[in-house]
Amino acid sequence: MTTARDEAVLAAELRALVRRELGAELVDLEPLRGGLGHRRFFRLRLDGGLTSRCVARIDRGAPAPGVLPEPPLEPTRAFLEAHGLPVPKRLGGAASAGIDLLEDVGRRSLADVAPELDASARTALYREACAWLPALQRLTDPTGRLPAFRRRLDEAMLTAKARRFLASSLPIGLGRPPTPGERTVVDAAFAVIAEATMAAPQRLAHRDFQSANLLLRDDASSAGGERLVLIDLQGAFLAPPEYDLVCLLRDSYVVLDDAEADALAEHVRPQLPDAPTAGEFAERFDLLTLARKAKDHALFHEVAARGDASWLRFVPATLAYLRRAAQRVAPRDPRLARFGDLLETLTARAAPPDPPPDAGDAACAR
Repeated sequence: MTTARDEAVLAAELRALVRRELGAELVDLEPLRGGLGHRRFFRLRLDGGLTSRCVARIDRGAPAPGVLPEPPLEPTRAFLEAHGLPVPKRLGGAASAGIDLLEDVGRRSLADVAPELDASARTALYREACAWLPALQRLTDPTGRLPAFRRRLDEAMLTAKARRFLASSLPIGLGRPPTPGERTVVDAAFAVIAEATMAAPQRLAHRDFQSANLLLRDDASSAGGERLVLIDLQGAFLAPPEYDLVCLLRDSYVVLDDAEADALAEHVRPQLPDAPTAGEFAERFDLLTLARKAKDHALFHEVAARGDASWLRFVPATLAYLRRAAQRVAPRDPRLARFGDLLETLTARAAPPDPPPDAGDAACAR
């Protein structure tokens, strides 16, 4: 927990940093709404210098229990920028202090605006987002220096997701501790997911490619369609080509109907470097949905246990994604069918409505 003295020290640190890096004076410091990670973000209003505003990203401290650590923002951000991906510019910072000063592209995310748009406008924004994925997946690192290409959605990561689901989701959903048999059902299902994941092509993935991490530029022309910008980049890793699409089209913050999500997926599928067949794509998509949404389901309950129950409003949609995906893959393997049966027994605990994730929050569902 931060104290008033801690905040004063941080404000002084940021004041000195923007003076040194940007030749500006700090006029105002606005905390952005906290997310589910340990990072903090502030919108800075400046006087003089190179810009009138920026976002300070503070990456200090350890992640929450059960959450694997991630690399720093650089050099992944710079690598994506150099290859034409729309990311915020880095204006300065102090890497040793865990501070990055980033371009302030805007306050609103896709999560904020999607519910306000008609179907045509919403589809246009989602198609724009999906169109980046073939370019992202074609990137390679011949130097071998980028952390993102040394990280992978591997068996260890998948096991960590299963452990969180067992520890945080099942006791709440069942209303009691899971039995040894129920724990075995979860482990067996994740073993199937791991087998398919390890056998799949490995492509660069943003890793948290969801609506809260896609910002709309304030200066985008409404006539030409708003331009989205990627944030929360540090966790990029190698994963099957469907992973980022699962994050976007099975997003707990903006729920698209199945027909709309399927149409978006099918539009981009043939453009992916590996061009998976429709059958391969659909099966891996559902298996990765089970892994991703099981972790999200656990995460929302973990945050509620830490005192913020507002995130529980996303639990019903998350559980619905899990159940539908499990139903579709149940014929593939009896281990998945048993997992689907277990999911059907869980209750969907929810909380009263609350504001959506802040557009400046770059640390939503991990």
